[in-house]
Amino acid sequence: MLGLLQNKLLCVFKNHQNLEKCKQIHSIMVTSGIIDDTFFIGKFLHCFPFSHAASLSYALLLFSSIKNPNTYLLNSMIRALSITSEPEISLSCYAGMREKGVGPDKHTFPLILKVISKSNIQDPFMFYAEIIKFGLDFDLFVRNALISAVSNSGSMEFARRVFDESSVKDMISWTALIDGYVKNNNPAEALRSFVEMRSSGMKIDEVTIASILRAAGMSGNAYFGKWVHGFYVETGRVSWDVYIGNAIVDMYFKCGLLHDARQAFDEMPYRNVVSWTAIIVAYVQYDKCKEALLLFRDMILDNAVPNHYTLTSVLSASARLGALDQGRWIHQYIERNKVYINSALGTALVDMYAKCGCIEEALLVFETLPVKDVYAWSAIINGLALHGDPARALKLFSSMLNDGIQPNEVTFIGVLTACSHGGFVDDGKRFFELMKHGYHLEPNMNHYGCMVDLLSRAGHLEEAMQLISNMPMKPSPNIWGALFGACMIHKAFEMGEQIGNNLINQQPNHSGRYALLANLYSVSHKWDAAAHVRKLMKEKGVEKTPAYSWIEADGLIHEFKAFDQSHKETSNIYAILDNTVFQLKLAGQFQESQETEFPSYIEES
Repeated sequence: MLGLLQNKLLCVFKNHQNLEKCKQIHSIMVTSGIIDDTFFIGKFLHCFPFSHAASLSYALLLFSSIKNPNTYLLNSMIRALSITSEPEISLSCYAGMREKGVGPDKHTFPLILKVISKSNIQDPFMFYAEIIKFGLDFDLFVRNALISAVSNSGSMEFARRVFDESSVKDMISWTALIDGYVKNNNPAEALRSFVEMRSSGMKIDEVTIASILRAAGMSGNAYFGKWVHGFYVETGRVSWDVYIGNAIVDMYFKCGLLHDARQAFDEMPYRNVVSWTAIIVAYVQYDKCKEALLLFRDMILDNAVPNHYTLTSVLSASARLGALDQGRWIHQYIERNKVYINSALGTALVDMYAKCGCIEEALLVFETLPVKDVYAWSAIINGLALHGDPARALKLFSSMLNDGIQPNEVTFIGVLTACSHGGFVDDGKRFFELMKHGYHLEPNMNHYGCMVDLLSRAGHLEEAMQLISNMPMKPSPNIWGALFGACMIHKAFEMGEQIGNNLINQQPNHSGRYALLANLYSVSHKWDAAAHVRKLMKEKGVEKTPAYSWIEADGLIHEFKAFDQSHKETSNIYAILDNTVFQLKLAGQFQESQETEFPSYIEES
C-alpha cells in the first residue's frame, strides 16, 4: 500500500510542481510515515522545482529536518541542487551532513567537483584532503572528476600529476586532460596528449574528437585537424553527428581554410543554429559579407531560428556592405520575433544604421536600448564622427562620462576622429592626454593615426612629423599616407616627396603609392620626376588594384569591379551610363579635362 501511495504522490508532484502542492504532499508524507523513507525522500527532492526561490528554501528546510539522513539522500540533494542557478548551496548541504556524521561515497565527490566547476570556485583542492581521508583518491570515477575540476580552475600542472599518478586511465581520463589543456589555452599539449591516447589504443568518443578539433583550430594546425577529420570519417559516424560537424566547420575556419569549412558544412545532413552561425561568422570574418547574407537567407528558408550571435554577425555584414535594406529586414525580424536586444545586438544595430548612412535611425535605436554599455556608446560616437557631426559626437561623449561609463580604446578612436573632422586641434590633444593619463589606456596605431590626421588636416605638418617620430611603435604606411595627403593639400612638396619615396620603399607593390607620388610631382611641375615614377611602376610590374563597389537594389547586392563585364545586365548598365554622360555633356556640366577622365571613372564604379 505504501508503495502505491509513494508512486501516486510522485506522479501528482511531477504533474503539479508548485509550492502549494508540495506542502500538501509533505503533510501526507508526515501523516502516513513516508517521511522516514530516505529513498523516497531522495526521489521526491530530485523532482523538486528548485528554480523558484521559495521552493528552494522549502526543499532545504525539508532536507535539514530529516531525522536519519544517509549518503544516498545527500547525493540526491547535491545532484538536484547542481542544476539550479545557485549550485554552490550543495556545498553547505555537504558540510551540514558531515556534521551529522553522514559520510560520502564514490558518487559524492564527482557531484561536488562538478558543482565546483560550474560555480567557478577557484579552489577544488579544498576537497582533496576529504577525498584522501575517505580512501577515494584512487577511485577512477573520483580521479576523473578531480582532473576536470582542477583543470577548470587553471591548475593544469596538478591535473597532469593526478592523471599521471592514476594506475588506470580510461577514455574519460584522457578526454578530461585534453579538454583541460584546451580550456587553459595550451592546444599544443592537447594535441600531444591526443597522440599519446591514440598510441595507447584507447577508444575515442565524440567529446574527445570535439575537444581535439578545437585544439587544432586554436593552434592553426590544419594538417592535424584534417587528420582528425579523416579519422572520424573512417568511424562512419560523421554523417549524423551535428556536434562533430560543427566542430569540424569551426576548426577549418580557424585554420584559415574557408573553402574546406564550407564543404564540411554543405556535407552535413542536419544543421542546427550553431552550424549556421559558425559558417556565417566565418564568412564575415573573412570579409565575404555578401556570401554571409546569402547564407543567412538560406538559414531562414531552412526554418532554423537565428540566435543573438547569428543576428549580430549578419548585421555586421550588412554594415560593411552598406546593405541598408538587408539591415532593416534583420531589424524587423528582431522586432517581429520579439528577440531581446542585448548589448551586442543593440550595438550591432546602431553600427549598421550608422555605416549605412542613416545616423538618425542609429540614434533612435541607441536611445531605445534598455542597457547602454561602453560598446553602444562607442558605436554611436564613432558613427556621428564619421558622419561629419563632431559637435554632437563630443556632446555624447560628455554624456557618457556623466553617466559613469568608462570609455575604452574604441571610444577614443571616435572622439579623436570627431576632433579631426571638426578641426578641434586643442580638444584632440587634450583627449589624447586624457586617454593616456586619465584612463590609463595605451594608445595604439589607430589612435596615433587619428592624431596625425588631426594635426595634418590643420596644417601642423611639423608637429605631425614629430609625433610620428616619437611613436612607441613603427609607424604604419597608413599613418605616413595621412601625412602625405596633407602635404599635397598644404603644398609641402619637399616633405611630401620624402614621405612618398619612403612609402614606395615600404610598399613596393602598392599601386596607389606610385600614383600619389606621381601626382605630387605633377602638381609641383616636376614632369621628369613624375614620368620616372610611372616608368618605375611599369618596370616593377605593379598593376593598379581594380576598384569595386556594391549597390543594393530590391534587397539584392550587386558587385561591380573595374573593367568587369560579368554582371548579367552589363550591356544595359553601360548603355544607361553612356546616355547619362551624353546628356551631361549636352548640358555643359563638364570641362574638357574632366571629359577625358570620366569614362575611366565609370568603368571603375
